Amino acid sequence: MATPDPAPATSNITVRRGDPLVVVDNVQKHYGEFQALTDVNLTVNRGEVVVVIGPSGSGKSTLCRTINRLETITSGSISIDGTELPKEGKGLAALRADVGMVFQSFNLFAHLTILDNVTLGPIKVRKMKKADAEREAMVLLDRVGVGHQASKLPAQLSGGQQQRVAIARSLAMQPKVMLFDEPTSALDPEMINEVLDVMVGLAQDGMTMIVVTHEMGFARKAADRVVFMADGKILEDDKPEEFFTHPKTDRAKDFLSKLITH
Repeated sequence: MATPDPAPATSNITVRRGDPLVVVDNVQKHYGEFQALTDVNLTVNRGEVVVVIGPSGSGKSTLCRTINRLETITSGSISIDGTELPKEGKGLAALRADVGMVFQSFNLFAHLTILDNVTLGPIKVRKMKKADAEREAMVLLDRVGVGHQASKLPAQLSGGQQQRVAIARSLAMQPKVMLFDEPTSALDPEMINEVLDVMVGLAQDGMTMIVVTHEMGFARKAADRVVFMADGKILEDDKPEEFFTHPKTDRAKDFLSKLITH
């Protein structure tokens, strides 16, 4: 699949780069006695693509899920565009609407058509008129290569197509930042690239993205920074070329050596 065409003007993707958009400040996360995140500090600037990698159980997905409060934090703070995430209530719902999330599983509503899946959020949350929401949705579905499937149900699409619909659904909310939690891990190998191509296109268009993935090729190609986590801590935060060629910690060296030799 070819890389998608650049976003049309209606996609509302910001390209104003540089100022901090997501700020994670000294975040701790406990599950009972187990500490999942320890002293996590991370700033993601507007227009940046940050790829988070590390061994299983390192806290990558937990970090991703705390950024829109799918997981509460024990202490510390997380801010989106200068506003700290509240613990609950309407303020949280409003701020969460600015944070798109794409999961391992596609989480599409099985009883709704592809088009209705994408328009549901804008109509219900953003209070868009149905005709406007449908017009925007078709632009996005065409952009991710599934516009011709708009009238079908999710079960009629392949896994790769469903994940691309999930990306379009998140984009329809006009988010300030997109979170991807292992977006290709549930896909067959031949479907992975079609989803990664869409993500590369988003990165090129200036969408702020935090991506938890095992796809090192995507990290090399699209990331501005690679964040390496282990044992709930950020051990390295560097440009891809520097991280992959000159890892600084033994944990990162060990992680990369296993990737190369297996």
